[in-house]
Amino acid sequence: MIPFRIGHGYDVHRLTEGRRLILGGVEIPYIIADTPVGLLGHSDADVLVHAVMDAVLGAAACGDIGQHFPDKEEAYRGADSIELARETARIIKEYGYSVGNIDATVIAQAPKLAPYIPAMRKRIASAYGISADQVSVKATTEEKLGFTGAKEGIAAHAVCLIYKDEACEK
Repeated sequence: MIPFRIGHGYDVHRLTEGRRLILGGVEIPYIIADTPVGLLGHSDADVLVHAVMDAVLGAAACGDIGQHFPDKEEAYRGADSIELARETARIIKEYGYSVGNIDATVIAQAPKLAPYIPAMRKRIASAYGISADQVSVKATTEEKLGFTGAKEGIAAHAVCLIYKDEACEK
């Protein structure tokens, strides 16, 4: 048995009017032409947390978020993605794994995310029962190229390391 495993996750959601923008479990004010703008999705559409969840589940070979939290189920309509992340932590614990670290990048032309990153790190860390110094969140633009550069959507990538935790083996 290999004691360490890595996972990669990616998510993207379209920006739309009339929704709250939630990234990393943090609400970020985003107004375009006097209209609130957020991400479109069945849950809160938190692309950052969704990418992290897919990385964690993938590392443990436990499927993906669509398998565990299908967008066809009403129970997940408007769901708080941080709560879903807590559930992914529980799932991998059942298989004897714990999260070692998470490294994530948000790709968005706007809004500027730097002021919110410390709170995002804390929220994600809390969901996985780790410290904020085990979570890295970065933000970048695509220099006005592609759908993120045109402010049509926001994307996120995440990688994580999980390890076999003898204390929680199945």
